[in-house]
Amino acid sequence: MKASLLAAAIFVGVLAIPRAGLDAQSPAASPAADGKPLSFEVAAVKQNKSGTNFIRFMMLPGGRFNAENTPLGELLRFAFQVQPFQIEGLPAWAKSDRFDVTAKAEGEITPTQPGQAGPIQFMMRTLLAERFGLVYHEETREMPIAVLVLAREDGKLGPKLEKSTTDCQALFAARRGGGPPPPPPAFGEKLQCGFRVGPGTISGGASQISQLAQFLSQNMSRIVLDKTGLTGNYDFEITYTPDQMPNFNGQPGTPPGLPAIDPNGPPLATAIQEQLGLKIESQRGPVVMFVIDKLSQPTPD
Repeated sequence: MKASLLAAAIFVGVLAIPRAGLDAQSPAASPAADGKPLSFEVAAVKQNKSGTNFIRFMMLPGGRFNAENTPLGELLRFAFQVQPFQIEGLPAWAKSDRFDVTAKAEGEITPTQPGQAGPIQFMMRTLLAERFGLVYHEETREMPIAVLVLAREDGKLGPKLEKSTTDCQALFAARRGGGPPPPPPAFGEKLQCGFRVGPGTISGGASQISQLAQFLSQNMSRIVLDKTGLTGNYDFEITYTPDQMPNFNGQPGTPPGLPAIDPNGPPLATAIQEQLGLKIESQRGPVVMFVIDKLSQPTPD
């Protein structure tokens, strides 16, 4: 297993696999009550030239959505619920250029469960069509996939995986109208709500197991399906040693604020089995590929 590393990324959103098709099309968007595609009330897209690797998606009270320092490929992943290897035909600038998206919906955004596309994804599809001129078609191919299953026949979970008792919706509601959300906890501290990836660590707070499967899909460059049968929200933390030790902006070592990697720790697949009581099994199955037909630099705000 190739253990790729996202330096410090927080993704708040879910991934799913849409239906296959063959015709070139603009992004399909779920219609609103008036028959028009769902769209943000206001949205700004600006290029980010900070030069950092940090990527963050945030859904905030009041229907607000922020994506910071995000390549276009990640915006496509979020909107269409796919993995990087499922997107073909991206121009070089769409992989290297970073963007900030600041948007607001009319009213609160209805939350979605992992594996489902909801209003926020449909709004992003409309934005991609309007600002980036996105046109694409889909192809279904038979490819290697993997499944995430329970490692033990008795169903016993590992020591770092437990049922969550945190009511994230209540926490979000309590913060509504009270200014920006607090910063995420430091690495090593418990993550209440969300999913976080850092150097040699993956943690979830009140997260569904399907979110872990989605991260593994990106990590392994193949679709990983959640077949554990575990429902509801869980707290978990995985500590492992990547196959390749990372460089940060061309420099070895770990920057301040990020956890140091144990060079003698287990590989990711072993850590998942020992710490969570889950394992990964290889299979083959249909995979939807998204082929880009047209894409342009974003229109200025």
